[in-house]
Amino acid sequence: MSRRLSGVIIGRSVFVGALAIASAGFMVSSASALTYSSDVDVSFTFNSVISVQLSSANIYINNLAPGTASDSNIITVGANTNASAGFQLSATVGVKNGTTALVNNSDNNYTFTNLSSTKAALANFSDNTWGYSYCANTAANCNGGSGTWVSGNVGSAVAGYNGLPLDNNTNADERGKGGVTLISTTGTQGELNTVQFKIGAKASNSQVAGTYTNTINFYAVANPEPELGPVDCVAGKVCYNVNALYGAEGTMGQQTATADGTELVLLASNFSRPGYGFAGWSDTYDYSGNKYGPNETITVPTGTASNGLSLYAIWVKSAGSIQNWSGCSGLASGAVTALTDQRDNNTYAVAKLADGKCWMIENLRLESTANGNSDGSLAQGYGTSATYGNFSGLATAETANFANSTTANSLYYSGTQSGTASVDIGTTNYPGNRVPRYSNANTSARASNPTTKNAALYSYGNYYTWSAAIADTTYYNTNNQSITTTSLCPAGWRLPRGGDKNNESNNDFWSLIVDGINNGTDPANYSSENAPYYDEAEEAAPVSTALRTYPNNFVYPGLINGGNISGRGSGGYYWSSTVSNNDSSTYRLYFVRTRVYPGTSNVYKYAGLPMRCMVGS
Repeated sequence: MSRRLSGVIIGRSVFVGALAIASAGFMVSSASALTYSSDVDVSFTFNSVISVQLSSANIYINNLAPGTASDSNIITVGANTNASAGFQLSATVGVKNGTTALVNNSDNNYTFTNLSSTKAALANFSDNTWGYSYCANTAANCNGGSGTWVSGNVGSAVAGYNGLPLDNNTNADERGKGGVTLISTTGTQGELNTVQFKIGAKASNSQVAGTYTNTINFYAVANPEPELGPVDCVAGKVCYNVNALYGAEGTMGQQTATADGTELVLLASNFSRPGYGFAGWSDTYDYSGNKYGPNETITVPTGTASNGLSLYAIWVKSAGSIQNWSGCSGLASGAVTALTDQRDNNTYAVAKLADGKCWMIENLRLESTANGNSDGSLAQGYGTSATYGNFSGLATAETANFANSTTANSLYYSGTQSGTASVDIGTTNYPGNRVPRYSNANTSARASNPTTKNAALYSYGNYYTWSAAIADTTYYNTNNQSITTTSLCPAGWRLPRGGDKNNESNNDFWSLIVDGINNGTDPANYSSENAPYYDEAEEAAPVSTALRTYPNNFVYPGLINGGNISGRGSGGYYWSSTVSNNDSSTYRLYFVRTRVYPGTSNVYKYAGLPMRCMVGS
């Protein structure tokens, strides 16, 4: 009795891929003529890597009269896999009868012998032989008879029929090996590839009627993933490797390393990889060696001048949504994970730093939010009223004019901001509800120029005015003082706080740098400066370097001021949520090689600065 195959046959793991087998048996049954039908034997185990589908459970030849030849019906065999390296689908004769012949179930003296050589057409078959053919054209052409029906391995097949090799493996994990390759792919994840398959047979005038059976195994195996390995560099150069086989974007050139033992500031990354956070550079492809921040100052290792230094991107796969993430307490100090922003699917590496809080260790790259509440509500501090709701986007890079805040193009809240004072910036009346930002060329065609400090690198992120950084939900009391600390950060996250020497206990940058990285050592000019800082002679250089080490990963993105890039490649500037005493400006983290302000210097709100988001009180 025939059984129809429905659903998906899913197979057992083989190598790094998986095995799926469907077996089709052939039967002959008729009193007056030879009639083929089929049955199906299924080897069923469960593995999600690869699956094989058959369009029908039956392969049959109807009314094969003695002395004639005929084709079977056509079945469609397909496979797909989530392995990015693709798969191969092959076919063999099974081991049901221990032979390649179709054997009469009632009298095994009568058989149809498997073809031993290619035949161009059924008419050229020897008596009592059978063979296979598959279509190397579209399904429509195959069904219509105008396609090319071939035999042999895909890519080297010839027209006509041939015999299938015997599958004589007794180990189920080995079944199908050495078969005829019907499909061979290099891989598009989730793509279904199919082939149409049939058999032909020719009976002699004296052949006995009956049921003739054997099995055909359709065997699919995922190709092994190519292995990553070390990459050779060039003498006197630092080579930056994307360290990913698939999906990564961006290019990076080589950096000159003048001599062993000298200091060198590494290039920030220009690579991106969907679903992964970038956590820095490693000097081994498997991350087992030294790890460096994107812009860290290193001592050029011995051998670089003669052999070069290969550095590899460190990728961390996303562990889930960043919105309202609650996993910080479970991270060990220095541990790194990655989380995905639901607003635009950007993934960011996240680390628990020396202050015991969790920080994004990549700069924010949010381009815009969709119109209305649905996406905007994923921002921390997002309002729902007409006054503070409906944050609908950010300015385009081409029209954001940071030199003149009155003409800085942006999208607006719906309604008006009643009760909100306009902020006077210099001689320009700056409307508080403008939210321009500057894009750092985050496109799929990014290319970096490592010979200039002004190279636009992906690690630098986007630049935002302070109004954009706080999602423009801040309002002011009668003394024109900020009384909210909202931000464009993901829901549950916030901008770090800043401040002068009078409120360092609430200054997140101070807590990270002074209390954490610098082990409680106050800035050199703490006693004399309203905005304390480290200077070059005493502590600035090591503190600046420490900020740029793994996993702190602060970089030198510079800032936009007066419409110009300033300090890119040599200066780090980051917004805080704290307004300074002069309400036209805001406290920021500022560091260069010779000076570090731990969130204690200020800058005009219309400047364009990058953002880091954090969680923790």
